[in-house]
Amino acid sequence: MDTDEARARFAVLRAERSAVPAGELDAVWAALPTVRVEEILGAWRGGEFDTGHPLNGRLRKSGWYGKTFLSADDAKPLVMRGEDGELYSDTRLGKGEASLWMVEFRGESTATMVYDGQPVLDHFKAVDDHTLMGIMNGKGVGADGPFFYFVLDRIPAEERP
Repeated sequence: MDTDEARARFAVLRAERSAVPAGELDAVWAALPTVRVEEILGAWRGGEFDTGHPLNGRLRKSGWYGKTFLSADDAKPLVMRGEDGELYSDTRLGKGEASLWMVEFRGESTATMVYDGQPVLDHFKAVDDHTLMGIMNGKGVGADGPFFYFVLDRIPAEERP
């Protein structure tokens, strides 16, 4: 699959209202380009792919809004929307915040968020300039698969809360 085919397939899988096979997401992931840390700085709105992973639906129920990457040393993995409508970084659920590193995953070095307080890594690849595909990896979340697959959409500066 080439990059254009991967982007088209990503759009189809993202629109699915039912479970998505992890193998199809793996094929899309393999064809997408890697990203560098400096390319992903900013605020992102999050969503997930339903693959039957134990985390599916849990973040949404907790009020997960997305992620914010202020710098390589200042990443907020669990930006939540509170009952009052305000956004906040949930350091309790995330066991701290995170930092961004270039990490090799599946033979490629790509921007990766490393959680401060737990053995979890979120690897990122570019779907386009405004969309990232993510794979959560680590102890207790699928170190050997199946992984938790998610999507991030860049929030334009004028729309940031």
